[in-house]
Amino acid sequence: MIRFALAKAVDVPRLRVLVESAYRGESAKQGWTHEADLLDDERTSDEELANAIADDNTRVLLAEIEGKLAGTVTIRTLGKGRAYLGMLCVNPELQAEGLGRALIADAEDMAAEQFGTQIMEMTVIDARADLIAYYERRGYARSGETRPFPYGDPDTFRMVVLERSLR
Repeated sequence: MIRFALAKAVDVPRLRVLVESAYRGESAKQGWTHEADLLDDERTSDEELANAIADDNTRVLLAEIEGKLAGTVTIRTLGKGRAYLGMLCVNPELQAEGLGRALIADAEDMAAEQFGTQIMEMTVIDARADLIAYYERRGYARSGETRPFPYGDPDTFRMVVLERSLR
């Protein structure tokens, strides 16, 4: 059974382990959503996670299975009926079992209820066509906008902006 909860400051260490294991390094390669073949730096920091958890405009949602952290997603209100969905990750050993879909649905519901979100947006590295296709199957569409890549050389990758109406 999946149990959803909001992250607390005490969750930062285990949250960081999950995020790094899902996005980077050899452990990430067990799953299909990783960036390990593209990037080798750290995905986040304790400070970034702690700041997100403490921010009134942000919610960090955790998914636990049998008391173990299995996934997470972050939503941040952008104002004017828009929110940003980011840092979605699932333990690589549990990917392709529906947990990502459940996290997205719960995050969208939470954004609508707590922030009055009507449009959810996200960004995905342009080199990850399979991941973009996954989000398109979830109802997200390319907005036509791209943004600079926030890590490393900005000329290597671009971030594709996807959005979905929650109405």
